[in-house]
Amino acid sequence: MFATLSDRLADTFKNLRGKGRLSEADIDATAREIRIALLEADVALPVVKEFVAAVKERARGEEVSQALNPAQQVVKIVNEELVTILGGETRRLRYAKTGPTVIMLAGLQGAGKTTLAAKLALWLKEQGRSPMLVAADLQRPNAVNQLQVNGERAGVTVFAPEPGNGVGDPVAVARQSIEEAKRTLHDTVIVDTAGRLGVDAEMMQQAADIRDAVSPDEVLFVVDAMIGQDAVTTAQAFLDGVGYDGVVLTKLDGDARGGAALSIASITGKPVMFASNGEKLTDFDLFHPDRMASRILDMGDVMTLIEQAEKAFDAEQAAKAAGKLQTGDFTLDDFLEQMQQVRKLGSMSKIMGMLPGMGQFREQLENFDEREIDRIQAIIQSMTPAERANPKVIDGSRRARIARGSGRQVSDVNQLVDRFFEARKMMQSLANGGGVPGMPGLPGMGGGKRSKAKQAPKKAKGRRVSGNPAKAAQQAAAQKERAAAAGANPFGRPAGEEQIDYEKAAAALDLPNDFSKYLK
Repeated sequence: MFATLSDRLADTFKNLRGKGRLSEADIDATAREIRIALLEADVALPVVKEFVAAVKERARGEEVSQALNPAQQVVKIVNEELVTILGGETRRLRYAKTGPTVIMLAGLQGAGKTTLAAKLALWLKEQGRSPMLVAADLQRPNAVNQLQVNGERAGVTVFAPEPGNGVGDPVAVARQSIEEAKRTLHDTVIVDTAGRLGVDAEMMQQAADIRDAVSPDEVLFVVDAMIGQDAVTTAQAFLDGVGYDGVVLTKLDGDARGGAALSIASITGKPVMFASNGEKLTDFDLFHPDRMASRILDMGDVMTLIEQAEKAFDAEQAAKAAGKLQTGDFTLDDFLEQMQQVRKLGSMSKIMGMLPGMGQFREQLENFDEREIDRIQAIIQSMTPAERANPKVIDGSRRARIARGSGRQVSDVNQLVDRFFEARKMMQSLANGGGVPGMPGLPGMGGGKRSKAKQAPKKAKGRRVSGNPAKAAQQAAAQKERAAAAGANPFGRPAGEEQIDYEKAAAALDLPNDFSKYLK
């Protein structure tokens, strides 16, 4: 969503690199580029003016003029100001001290309220809560049925006493839901209300009546992040007509310019609390202003990636795989298992997009074929258990059979097997420290320090002797003098230690008597 804004800001900061100090002209030019980038991203004009003024004021201050790297300091300022207009700190839900916590959703039709209600319920369920969905949208055709289907997918209870499609009193349904939640011991109630294609007095009155009937602990305004400037207008109208405590942005994975996300919190004074960025029920989480600012500036979102990995990955399986990597027992079965765990995180392009600096590879990420992972899975699952355990046994005839079974070419099978061996070798090397000085090995994989038994003994460096006989004799004489001065014999043995009897040594070795002179 923020691709255009990210690219424009990246180009702006490139022009600052390598400058020892920033002149007034540099600051004005940077501010002008930032202003254009924000306006192109459909950010509200009052927000743009406030943002650019704050950046210019700070850029002219001591924190930039006295910095060792002014360009990095300007990036830091822009990042902090982005966090500010996005709402500052992460705002979390307030829960009721007694009785069920009531959360009411409001917004226009098409913003995604019904789907988001199920996403929020699933998220709360993962937090250890016991949510109940309430079908209070009785106007839109099949809205009640849609909520029931989504509630079943999320594994949560849905309270729907009325069939909807224009039948029933939404205010009465909302009021009854509180008593039902108390009776069935649900600690959270999520009320899905009706919307319209546009703001009108009847919708506002109905939303206000439901609010008065259930006295919600949180009223969340659900807005489509793709409708641009109109999102801010609608948000202000709902704030004046119904009032709400926080904003939920939907469709953040769209290709719109993202101005709504950057404008709503600043214009309405209400924080963005949640963000929905996909079609799956799990594509939903708390909105973190600092992480969103980092994404916009192509600094990645590693914290979100770590949190998602912690939820998706089985720690015991990961430790088991790490141990197999160290011992060289990592098989194609293990590889397939790890790949399936990675898929739980979502699409590969989304995962890679959370890494810092991936903005420059945006085109490649957008063109990544997610079905390639399915093809790899088909090839592996077309192998016998023995072949997956020991890919070295896969000869030409086996490769042809695997290719037929998976519907792929033999070259695809060859490529997968070759890549697997290369990847296993590289991962094993990393897990054990790789023999690279200072390489501690991968976290959790134990390696890093090689055992002393495996370390090759260092060869002692001998004294270099000149090829010139005269010089060689001089070097030998000088060596004898140094050794004598140190209180040792010409062979470096310390004075006082038992000296070697070369004649006896020659006799013990069954050498001619005169050979002792060669030993000396």
